[in-house]
Amino acid sequence: MTPEPPSAEQHCLVVYVPATHAEQVLQALGDAGAGRAGHYSHVAFVSPGTGRFTPLPGAEPAIGEVGRPEQVDEVRIETLYPAAERERVLRAMAGAHPYEVPAFATFPVHDRGPSFDEQGRLRGRPGPA
Repeated sequence: MTPEPPSAEQHCLVVYVPATHAEQVLQALGDAGAGRAGHYSHVAFVSPGTGRFTPLPGAEPAIGEVGRPEQVDEVRIETLYPAAERERVLRAMAGAHPYEVPAFATFPVHDRGPSFDEQGRLRGRPGPA
């Protein structure tokens, strides 16, 4: 596995997933190229929460019933991916996600700057005292 070059434009994906499906979505994202940092793969931050929604007429909800408010234990997954891999990463997310319409956002991540080396480590970090 070759580390992602630091100059590659990075985007962040934030997606909300039922806790019961978090592992399969995390695996699919990592397999599609998201979450690479230096010599690591499948890197993500995962935090718990509660999703709330009401399926409208015409919906085919994976969880809940049309017209009834629903609350679900969900996790928020945040991971970085190369901008050039956007379509691949989003297709992997959608394919592994159980919801008819996954709730997600993507946005560019600004350059980490010259203070980081090619492995993403901080340059000039003081050593042990």
